Amino acid sequence: MNLRTPLKKSNRLIFMILDNSRIHHASKLKLFLDKHKRLHLVFLPKYSPKLNLTEGLWKWVRQDVINNVYFKKFYLIRLHVSKFMKRLNANPQKVIDRLLVRL
Repeated sequence: MNLRTPLKKSNRLIFMILDNSRIHHASKLKLFLDKHKRLHLVFLPKYSPKLNLTEGLWKWVRQDVINNVYFKKFYLIRLHVSKFMKRLNANPQKVIDRLLVRL
């Protein structure tokens, strides 16, 4: 999904929570935000991985999928990560419980 989809489907304000990656402060993004006043970016404090749920997800992937495993071919990494993500999508409550317990 890109940013235009939720902007087309609703007239309400949209808040996106982001880390402080340089790409999230790019001039093209600022131009996009100028055109779409309903979209508001909320930035996490710098150096706050415990607030960034994506960091917890990557840690989980490393622990369950790629830690201490040698993959002969790149496609095998993609295959194992894909299976992992399908398991997560099948049980969203487990994901919420695991990632939000960090907060």
